[in-house]
Amino acid sequence: MKIVTFCEVDESLFNPEFTVEYFHTGTSGEADIVILNIDSIFEFEENKSKICKEKFVSIAVIEDESDYDAFKNFGIDAWIKSSDISQINNIINLVNKRFLS
Repeated sequence: MKIVTFCEVDESLFNPEFTVEYFHTGTSGEADIVILNIDSIFEFEENKSKICKEKFVSIAVIEDESDYDAFKNFGIDAWIKSSDISQINNIINLVNKRFLS
């Protein structure tokens, strides 16, 4: 499964079976899952057709409740608090079962 991040996330948090690419250092496209934050939402919107598979899932990393309010108009599939980022694999596995299987 390929994951593309639009925000900096420690790659050591991801399970080794995932391929993780950071958008700003280049991506080969075909992302199954995209991870973004409030600062990268517009950049994601501008580039999602180039880097994502036809069927993909977006996960937003939020800092506080106001981030959630801003994201809800963009069709984000899942959210995780930045303080819970160590649990990112749980969210990835969940969205894989619900949306990508």
